[in-house]
Amino acid sequence: MSCLVKSNYSHQLSSTAMAMCSSFCPQIPNQLRARPICPFPTKPQFTLSVKAFSSETSNASSKDGLSARIGFLGLGIMGSPMAQNLIKAGCDVTVWNRTKIKCDPLISLGAKYKSSPQEVAASCDVTFAMLANPESALEVACGEHGAASGMSSGKGYVDVSTVDGATSTLISGRINATGASFLEAPVSGSKKPAEDGQLIFLTAGDKSLYELVAPLLDIMGKSRFFLGDVGNGAAMKLVVNMIMGSMMASFSEGLLLSEKVGLDPSVLVEVVSQGAISSPMYSTKGPSMIQSTYPTAFPLKHQQKDLRLALGLAESVSQPTPIAAAANELYKVAKSHGLSDQDFSAVIEALKAKLQNPPR
Repeated sequence: MSCLVKSNYSHQLSSTAMAMCSSFCPQIPNQLRARPICPFPTKPQFTLSVKAFSSETSNASSKDGLSARIGFLGLGIMGSPMAQNLIKAGCDVTVWNRTKIKCDPLISLGAKYKSSPQEVAASCDVTFAMLANPESALEVACGEHGAASGMSSGKGYVDVSTVDGATSTLISGRINATGASFLEAPVSGSKKPAEDGQLIFLTAGDKSLYELVAPLLDIMGKSRFFLGDVGNGAAMKLVVNMIMGSMMASFSEGLLLSEKVGLDPSVLVEVVSQGAISSPMYSTKGPSMIQSTYPTAFPLKHQQKDLRLALGLAESVSQPTPIAAAANELYKVAKSHGLSDQDFSAVIEALKAKLQNPPR
C-alpha cells in the first residue's frame, strides 16, 4: 500500500502540504485571496519532499528536500498551458505527447522529454494526464507502454481529463494495482483560463494525494474541490459541461432570432450581459459569433462528447434530460457540417444550416 494512504503518515502529509503551499505563496487572509499570488523576483525552484511520495520500505525517504519530479502527459489546447505554468513556477517537469513537436516549446522552457507515458511515470513522483476523450485517457494510462507500466508504490497519478466515471474507475483500479495513488481532477475552464492559471479542479479519489498536489493545482487553477470517491469528479464535470452546452445552444437561438426580427444582436449581448442571466460566456463568445468567427478555446467535438457522456450518466440513474438531449443533437448537426475543430460556439452554424436548407 502506498505511503500516501498510511494512517501514520497523515499528520506528516498534512504538514508537508501546508509547507509546500507556504513555500511559494505569501500569507494572505482567506477572504482576500482569490488564488495564490506568487511574486517571484527570479525563477524559483518549487520543492517537494520526495519522502512524501516514497513507500515506507523505500530508501528514497532519506532524500528530503529534493525537488519533486512532475510528469505531464498530453499537450493539447489545455495541457500545454497547464504544463507551461508548472514550468514557469519552477517545477521539474517531464513531458510527453503523441506528436513530439508539441513538446518542443515546453522543452525550450526547460522541460525534459520522454518517449512514452511509461517512461514519464517511471521517472516522476507524480504524473498529470490531460487527454481528449475516455479512449485516449484509458490508452495512455493502461495501454502498452502506458503510464501504469511505469507506476509503483509511492507515486501518484492525477488524471485531469474529462471522462466518464466508468473510465475513471478503470484507470484508478489499474493505477492502484501498482501500489500508486490515483486522483481524478477534471477541470472547468477553457484555453484562456488554462493560460492564466484560472482553472477550477473537480477532484476525487485519494485524499492524501489531493493534499500533496494541492499546491500544484493552485499554480494551474484558481480553485479546487475535493468531492470524495472516484467518479464524483467526473460526474461533476459532465454536469457542468451539460449545462454549458445547453446554454450555448439556447444563446445561439437567441442571437439568430434577434437578427431575424430586425434587432441588433450586439445589443442583445449587452442586454443579456447586464441582466440576471449574465454569463461571461455570453459576453466573451457573443461578439465573435455575430461575426461568424469561432477561435477555438474549447473544440465543438469535445463539447458534443461531454454532452453524450452526460446523457449516459443521466440514463444510468433514470434522470430525464430533454434539453441537453436536444442540444446534443444540434452539436451533432454542427459536427456533420465539418465544425468539429472549431470552438463550441460554432454550434450556431447548425441553426443557420437548418434555416437555409429546410427539410423537403
